[in-house]
Amino acid sequence: MRNIEQIANNISKKLDEKDTVREIAIKSSRVIIRLSGSVNHGVHKHANMDREMQEALEEAERLQNLLEEHQEIWSSGIVQDALQELSEAAIVLALLAGRDLPEPEELNVPETSYLMGFSDAIGELRRFTLESLRQGRTAEAEQYLDTMEEMFLVIMRFDYPDAIVSIRRKQDIARSILEKTRGEVAVAVSSMRLEEKITDLNETLKRSKN
Repeated sequence: MRNIEQIANNISKKLDEKDTVREIAIKSSRVIIRLSGSVNHGVHKHANMDREMQEALEEAERLQNLLEEHQEIWSSGIVQDALQELSEAAIVLALLAGRDLPEPEELNVPETSYLMGFSDAIGELRRFTLESLRQGRTAEAEQYLDTMEEMFLVIMRFDYPDAIVSIRRKQDIARSILEKTRGEVAVAVSSMRLEEKITDLNETLKRSKN
């Protein structure tokens, strides 16, 4: 056991390095989550969030480089949560700008994180749908609903065990969100058509009296 001290020191050194990298990764992940949240919040106010999106992408790239030799940390919960938030923000931003969706490779995120972020983007579109309904823009709300329907059909194509991608809960949430939104849009459209018919009827009655 003459070399046990050297072995212990080497192990300790490597674990110290891993712990330091982990702490940096946690801080970086929180920055990505904060920036991604700012993007999602800003787009609802119709603000230009391209700069914040770019900052989040650059932070994610730095994080990926940092963890190149620490894949177990790259695959950890907080890092993947951050990449999921990043994907969601990038997807929502692209949808609202009428651009093609960014691919996972463009964002430097795993396909599973991208897919989870894509699923969450359906919930963000619901918020835009409700805002359109609140302002009486039913045609715009219907367009958002159509996009939600299309996205839902996409995520339902993925039927894999949770060990590969934990998307089943996201699918259930998306289904519930979609059904609720579909009903709210249907009610709003029916109310608008009824109001139009009443208006037309009143106009007809006025003309007949004259």
